[in-house]
Amino acid sequence: MNPAEPQLFNGLFQVNGATRLYGTIGDPIRQLRMTGVMPQVFAATGANAVWLPFEGGADLLPLMLDALTKMRNLGGFTVTIPHKTAIIDLLGRATPRARAAGSVNLVRRDPDGVLAGDNVDGVGFVRGLEAQGHRVKGASVWLVGLGGAGGGIAAALCEAGVGRLLVTEIDDARASTAIDRLLAHYPDVPVAEVQTPPKGIHIAINATPLGLRPDDPQSFDPVTLDADVVVADVIMSPVETPLLQRARTHARRIHHGRHMLDHQVPLYLDWFGIDAKGVDIIRLVRSIG
Repeated sequence: MNPAEPQLFNGLFQVNGATRLYGTIGDPIRQLRMTGVMPQVFAATGANAVWLPFEGGADLLPLMLDALTKMRNLGGFTVTIPHKTAIIDLLGRATPRARAAGSVNLVRRDPDGVLAGDNVDGVGFVRGLEAQGHRVKGASVWLVGLGGAGGGIAAALCEAGVGRLLVTEIDDARASTAIDRLLAHYPDVPVAEVQTPPKGIHIAINATPLGLRPDDPQSFDPVTLDADVVVADVIMSPVETPLLQRARTHARRIHHGRHMLDHQVPLYLDWFGIDAKGVDIIRLVRSIG
C-alpha cells in the first residue's frame, strides 16, 4: 500500500499521513462552491488531497499565513473576499500577473517553504466569456469594482486585447492606483474611469460583492445599458443574482459568475502541480453544479 496514494474505504477516499491540505481563505466562506467541487476533482485525478474552508477576517490574516507557511503538508489555497488585495504584500513571491492585477487569488507553498501567489480570477473570467461565445478581443468593456476580483479581471481583459476598458470604483485612491498600474503594464489599451453607465459598450461586469446578500443594492441598473450589452457578474452564489435577474427580465444577455470558476480549476491544478491528464476538468466542474 502506497501512503502517497488516496485510500478507499467503503467507496470513500480516506485521509492519511500523506494527504496534502488545500483550501480557501476568506470571510465569509459559506458561499463557496470550492468545498463541494474540489474533493470531486481530487477524486477524479487520483490526488491524495482534501479541500478545507479557512475562515478569518483581516485581523487574523497575518497569523493564518504564518501558521500555514509552517505546515509542511500544505499544498496551497485560493483566496476570496476580503483578502485578495491585502495578501499580496504578505507573501514571499507573486507572479507578474498578480502584480499587474494588484491582488492574489491563488497561493501555493513552494518546496523552500515560501508562499507564492498568482491571480487567475481574470484569466478564468475571460476564458469563461469566450467559451460562452462572447468576443473579448477588441470589445468595449465596462467593469464595476476594482477590488481583488476586479483588479484581476481588469488585467486579464487588457491582456486579452480589449479595445477599451472603462472602470467604475467608489474608492478614488483605489481607482487611481489601479488605472496607473494597468496603463503601466498594458500601454496599448485605453483605460479610463467613468461615473455613470456608458454607451457603446459590449460587456458590462459587476466585480463588486454586491449581490451576495438578498438585501444588497445593485451595482448598476442593466436597463440603462444598450439592449445588446452582455451583463456579467462575478458572484457565484446565488447563481443568478438580482442584477442578472433584472437584466434577463429586460431581455439582456447575461453571463453567470460560475463560468469564472469552471475555467479557473484547471489553472489551480497546474499551479499546484496536480496531474489532471485524461480528465475533462471543466466538464466535471460543470456537472457538479
